Amino acid sequence: MARTLRIKDHWREQHLFASRLLVFIVIVLGLTGIVVGRLVQLQVGQYEYFSAQSSGNRIRVQPVPPIRGLILDRNGKVLAENTPSYQLEMTREQVPDMADTLRRLVTSGIVQEGDLPELKELIGSRRSFDTVVVAERLTDEELAAFAVQRPHFPGLEIRARLGRSYPYGTAAAHVLGYVGGISADDKKILDPTEYAGTTHVGKISVERSFEGDLHGTSGHEDVVVNVHGRKMQVLDRVRSLPGRDVILTIDINAQLAADTALQGRRGAAVAIDPRNGEVLAFVSTPAFDPNAISAGLSRRAYLALQEEIDRPMFNSALRGQYPPGSTIKPMVALAALHYGVVTPERRVGCRGAYSLPGSSHRYRDWKPEGHGAVDLYTAIEQSCDVYFYTVARDLGIERMAGFLTTFGLGDITGLDIGGEQKGLVPSPAWKKKAFRRPADQVWFPGETVIAGIGQGYLLVTPLQLAHATATVAARGQRFQPTLLKGSRDPATGTIEYEAPKPLPPVPEQEAARWDAIIEGMHGVMHGASGTAR
Repeated sequence: MARTLRIKDHWREQHLFASRLLVFIVIVLGLTGIVVGRLVQLQVGQYEYFSAQSSGNRIRVQPVPPIRGLILDRNGKVLAENTPSYQLEMTREQVPDMADTLRRLVTSGIVQEGDLPELKELIGSRRSFDTVVVAERLTDEELAAFAVQRPHFPGLEIRARLGRSYPYGTAAAHVLGYVGGISADDKKILDPTEYAGTTHVGKISVERSFEGDLHGTSGHEDVVVNVHGRKMQVLDRVRSLPGRDVILTIDINAQLAADTALQGRRGAAVAIDPRNGEVLAFVSTPAFDPNAISAGLSRRAYLALQEEIDRPMFNSALRGQYPPGSTIKPMVALAALHYGVVTPERRVGCRGAYSLPGSSHRYRDWKPEGHGAVDLYTAIEQSCDVYFYTVARDLGIERMAGFLTTFGLGDITGLDIGGEQKGLVPSPAWKKKAFRRPADQVWFPGETVIAGIGQGYLLVTPLQLAHATATVAARGQRFQPTLLKGSRDPATGTIEYEAPKPLPPVPEQEAARWDAIIEGMHGVMHGASGTAR
């Protein structure tokens, strides 16, 4: 009996062991199946995906920025070119500790502490694999100092780049503008594909307005890199296409002559070809050095430049609005001829002052003793204020203002760089809106009188005045002022020229009236009593 019980217990134990063993084998086989299945999925099903991922660890697509186009004057002289230089660039994804790296850059003197906020903003706005310029145009001493510390700055590299250079410096600064590092605001409007690898962009004037032509088309390289991100081998290359060369209407000799004449003064000079609207000279003084800004001016230095009392960054030729004074008199005289207010022979007595009927207020002439009896020619030649006080009263502000606008005054000329101001040709309707006065208190006769000699509310830009004067020289024919003569393909040398853009002419058709005005203007320079003889 006891033996039978022991046999049964042994059988139960064996059965229990066999059951547990079977369960264990099933679990092991199940887990093994899962592992094998996952291996099959990785090695077979997702082979292409993980192969590409693996290659990405050693193959990198690097953008190849294009060479920026040149800027030339009308005779082919180089106004803006590219010169080799060295700059320090950062790739964010390769920097293990950004805060520590920036701190050590400041300590080493490569980065100014005041520039850190802007640099951090720029780094944050770029993709992690994009390069960011930390310092530009490094000197030999700076290159050597960084080379010694290079192992302590992972993610930073010194690269040779072509930097923008302006051979004529301040003389052409306001017409050419300058290039600068791509900012966070620039990133919002630039195509990230086309500007991948590009560190600079045109900021103002020609460099900005013709950015699309000057920039070119980006290329790229498929390169093998090591674990440190260094390029080991180039597998494939798509070449970038250089930007087009922009040919300006500017004559650099005329530009330099105007700049020399204005040295030491605040002023502007604009010369326009009356036959087609081409701008031959465009100067504003004082001016800034575009080479210094393009080389990477510190934020503190740039702000100091903007705050200088002489305002070298202000383009007075384009944005300055000033009373035109006596320069407006030939157009006022033509308006008087156009509306039959005067004839070329009509004489006006000038005793050195003028008073409106019923008023004791005296509007003085620049010549206290007066000019005597003057006709239209003499009035322009000698700039007789009393003559134009009289003409302005007889014309009335509505007719005078309307005629001046036909010369383009009071509106932008359409010059192909941004930032132009409109100036102002005043009228009762304008004043009523601007000052919010009742209709019977809007415009006064004395305001018409002083408008006749280019004073009061009347404002023009030097560019507008040059355009209006060119219109007089062309006897009423108007062309939109332009700085672009054409663009050149650097590969073929083919030039595409721009055609002149006619504007509505001044509504005065009689040649004799234009003759009278132009004769008076010649008298200003060459007459026996010319004020600019």
